[in-house]
Amino acid sequence: MTAATRTSWDPAVWRDKPTAHQPDWPDSCELARARLQLASAPPLTTPEDVRAVRDALAEVATGRAYVVQGGDCAEPFGVAARRGALAKDRILGVLAERISRAIDVPVLTIGRLAGQFAKPRSEPTEVVDGQVVPTFRGLAVNSPHPVAALRIPDARRMITAYRTARAVMRELRGMWVSHEALLLDYEEALVRTDPRTGSSYLASTHFPWIGERTRDPDGGHVAFLAGIDNPVGCKVGPNAVPDDVAALCAKLDPEREPGRLTLICRLGPRARTLLPPLVRAVREAGHPVVWMCDPMHANTRITSTGVKTRYLDDVVGEAAAFHETVNELGEWPGGLHLELAGEDVTECVGGSRVPDETALARRYTSLCDPRLNNEQALLVADEVSARAGR
Repeated sequence: MTAATRTSWDPAVWRDKPTAHQPDWPDSCELARARLQLASAPPLTTPEDVRAVRDALAEVATGRAYVVQGGDCAEPFGVAARRGALAKDRILGVLAERISRAIDVPVLTIGRLAGQFAKPRSEPTEVVDGQVVPTFRGLAVNSPHPVAALRIPDARRMITAYRTARAVMRELRGMWVSHEALLLDYEEALVRTDPRTGSSYLASTHFPWIGERTRDPDGGHVAFLAGIDNPVGCKVGPNAVPDDVAALCAKLDPEREPGRLTLICRLGPRARTLLPPLVRAVREAGHPVVWMCDPMHANTRITSTGVKTRYLDDVVGEAAAFHETVNELGEWPGGLHLELAGEDVTECVGGSRVPDETALARRYTSLCDPRLNNEQALLVADEVSARAGR
């Protein structure tokens, strides 16, 4: 889609496409009111900042910089979100400085913050304490409390999500942010027009991405992100084949612009085998993408007691495999995408605080998936530092 085409693009384009993982809102009137309120709300980002992020990612795409992206799996609301964002900002800065010293290129940071309020889920229900309840889908949709009535999607929560995001942005004072653009009723209402160009940009964030479960090239999420001027990302999991990825690139980066598209690989233990054909397909199609590694999402385990966790060795192993493989293929391994807490949580196994699964119960506070604590995040950064540079 060219810039000229994007000026006539309709943000509601996704409504005529197959669109997965959207809530079944029970109250259409509440949904309409929430959408109207969001549509009239002040934008959270500006066209100038969006262009700045895109320019910075263009430097990454051409091998002159590196990016560290990180934050919550599922953000809380209110004061906890603001306090947590500052802690994550601090650790992202430390990671960036550490990696930059080692590989001798600038390292930019992008928070996984100020919008990570909706989650795709594999099943519509879950069993908690013997009771079947609807699945928690992020605070913009329903409550984490395992009570059936509180798990009913409530469109008013999108307003609270917006207010929290705005407060987090004020707290961070200009840090670049990102989130998965999953909840399209929320995202559509926050599309704004760039007065300079007349094209559309997503004012809910600087850098939206599409998840592994919503990357259908003919689906609503791809159609939505194809029309905005923001730099965009797409998760690529172990089921992706070269034709899939080439089709995504054609939809999301038709003009082959450095900085426009980031492919966030989450391939798990088979990364060394799965990555080369994907990299070759993208290169042959001429797309100057940012290659980023998410070493967490394909390495989630369930313990014998039913607790989600990730092993640091698995995370480090995938990060090492990604950076070595992309380098061997003659491309630039441009970034690292982590779920991290910015605090000394005990959600992933590894390091001195969480030597084994028995330590997970000490401080497991995530609303959804397990996050790295600061020590663990630094260990991953050290592994990347040893392999990222040319």
